[in-house]
Amino acid sequence: MKASDLRNLTIEELMEKYKELKKELFNLRFQKAVGQLGNPMRIKQVKRDIARIKTIIREKELGISLVKEGKE
Repeated sequence: MKASDLRNLTIEELMEKYKELKKELFNLRFQKAVGQLGNPMRIKQVKRDIARIKTIIREKELGISLVKEGKE
């Protein structure tokens, strides 16, 4: 999940994605405890996606917008 794609979503959509990822993380941790986790890297990916979403939500709350600078 790219941050640029997430920045195009509304706060409500971001909160929905956040809830979905929290559920997925819970299920992955449960699978790990039971020993049925197929891809352990997925836990790391989900945690990073959650962090990205929380960062973008906070940026929107503060009204921060990132401006890309062109190469000169």
